[in-house]
Amino acid sequence: MSQQRGRQPPPSLTQPQHPYFPSVNEGSNTPAPPSYRASLHDKRSFNFPGRIEKKLAQYNTSQNVFKRWLFEIISVSTSAVCMGAIIGLLYYLHDQPLDKWPPGLTIITILSKIASGALILPISEAIGQLKWTWFHGKKSRDAFDFEIFDKASRGAWGSFMLLCRTKGKSLAALGALLTVLLLAIDTFFQQVTDLQERWILQGNSSIPRSIRYTPSDVLTYDNTYADTPLSTMNQDLKRALDPFMYDKNGTRPLLTEGGPQAEIPLVCPTSRCEWPAYQSLGVCSACEDVSHLLEYHCLNMKMDWIRNATGPGTEDTYSNGTACGYFLNATSSSPVLMSGYRVENSTDSTYGETLLMRTLPLVTNPLRRPLYGGSINFKHIDNPILDALIVSAADGSATSVYRKVPPIAHECVLFWCVQTLLSSYSQGGYEEQVIETFTNTTKTEYPWYVEQMSNGDTYQDFSQNITITPPSNNTPVTSFGVSNDTFLLTVVVLDEVFPSLITISDPSAQPYLKVRTSFTDQIRFREVHFNPWLAPNNVTYHMERIARAMTNVVRSDTDSNELIIGSASSPETYVRVEWGWLTFPLVMLLLSIVFLVATMIKTSQQTYDGIGTWKTSAMPALIYSLPKDLQQGLTMSATSRSKKVRIRLMPKQGWRVSGQVQPASTAPPGFI
Repeated sequence: MSQQRGRQPPPSLTQPQHPYFPSVNEGSNTPAPPSYRASLHDKRSFNFPGRIEKKLAQYNTSQNVFKRWLFEIISVSTSAVCMGAIIGLLYYLHDQPLDKWPPGLTIITILSKIASGALILPISEAIGQLKWTWFHGKKSRDAFDFEIFDKASRGAWGSFMLLCRTKGKSLAALGALLTVLLLAIDTFFQQVTDLQERWILQGNSSIPRSIRYTPSDVLTYDNTYADTPLSTMNQDLKRALDPFMYDKNGTRPLLTEGGPQAEIPLVCPTSRCEWPAYQSLGVCSACEDVSHLLEYHCLNMKMDWIRNATGPGTEDTYSNGTACGYFLNATSSSPVLMSGYRVENSTDSTYGETLLMRTLPLVTNPLRRPLYGGSINFKHIDNPILDALIVSAADGSATSVYRKVPPIAHECVLFWCVQTLLSSYSQGGYEEQVIETFTNTTKTEYPWYVEQMSNGDTYQDFSQNITITPPSNNTPVTSFGVSNDTFLLTVVVLDEVFPSLITISDPSAQPYLKVRTSFTDQIRFREVHFNPWLAPNNVTYHMERIARAMTNVVRSDTDSNELIIGSASSPETYVRVEWGWLTFPLVMLLLSIVFLVATMIKTSQQTYDGIGTWKTSAMPALIYSLPKDLQQGLTMSATSRSKKVRIRLMPKQGWRVSGQVQPASTAPPGFI
């Protein structure tokens, strides 16, 4: 026979009233549960969690509402203390170098984790307590709500479901919202601090400038003119300018991460240096188009431009012939062919030797006689280093010459000037900005004196020192310039290619560059692989590069330059605090406190009205399914008593209970 707990079912029913409670058959092979005394001897290997739960149960059953919520209050207080510590550390580290306190950011990260984690407990426990309040009201609730509340107390997904279920109209919805928003709190903490770089002063730097350029040239003498030195070149300038005159198209600085390297001997002990605006002697350039000066004609002339023509003083040996092309002074007694070809057999359709490019200085050498008054478009510049016409075939080929296409003609000038500069150096790259330039515009007497010697040599003298005094508010006023000897030795460097010309003997021949055409001897020819004066190259830009190269030589001369002192800086990583990102964590803390206090107030009135402070405990779900006599014994001290009760879930039979002496009126021991 079997016995069942509760009312006997009507005769028509074949199933017990409580189908989930198992029945006991006398002949059953199911082992009997252990006795209460035996269960006391079933020692656990580690009982620390039980002790903690016992202590919590004592607080949960206290009549003092603060004791019942003591651990939640401690937890939310811990979060508040951590956030306060974070704010204090951020205030200390704000705008400070990172190495001032290296572990600072690590400590802030740890505190932020504690602060966010400490909010989980009070929110979760409060939701758990509101679960029991939800079902204790006057209105019956759906059984599914129990699972939703239970999941909400354990994670964001359950909280999202609870928000949807309550439609935000319950206090528990606030807790659910906080649980969801807690997922983002770490991101806001991470955004509070930002590591940025700034430059801090580490020392001084230096950069050269020139006030008066006085290179230490060694003069050479021979027995012919005992007291007169031979003409020598400024070797520093020659080495710098040679790549700009022939096949290499100049020199280009090496490129670094920060830009092109400096071509002057600056000193920068760090990765970044800056200098205040300063003035330095330099060389400037300018070019103007003069194509309108050229006219196309076919004229009989002395062939001074052909390859076999010799130097000055031998004009009587020049051959006569007819040339067609673009002439300068075409209607004068001394026309100059700038681009054209020699006519063979008295017809302009038979092409002989062809002139592709010609440079013509407007102060001749070696006699230093001015043409067009020494300048066409730059008469306001006093004593230029070079003023020359540069004419090239339209596309640099003989074909354009034969098609009578007007050539490209420029007048270009190089002159001494004072430049106001702003310089900086960063990551190996040098940057220089020319803010202003100044040069002399007051005309003086013609400074050249040239004497022809009996042996064919020339004696040249430049009689003026170059002095440039830019307007300045400084006292005393600084004057820049060069001596007359330095000016002469600078001009001589350019005599090699001004004048010069490029010719080809016939349309299919190799072009040759003829240089040193103003010398009585040592005229040179070079095969042309590249020529900067020949179209389509940009002559104006090339002259600017030449001027810059000459300026670098002037400023790099250690015998006459001086140093400008600037600042040297190095990068420093510092902590920047974005205080706005703290708004979200602080609001989360405030709302968590409000939610906890509201829950404490709402549930304090119902604690002793049959509910108790269970929070997220699962015991009520179990206890209130036990027999009445067990409920009364466990509800007053659920955790401590539950340790003496052993239960087992048998899915087909229900809960099996042991550890309590059952009254005779109940089912056999071990079943409910």
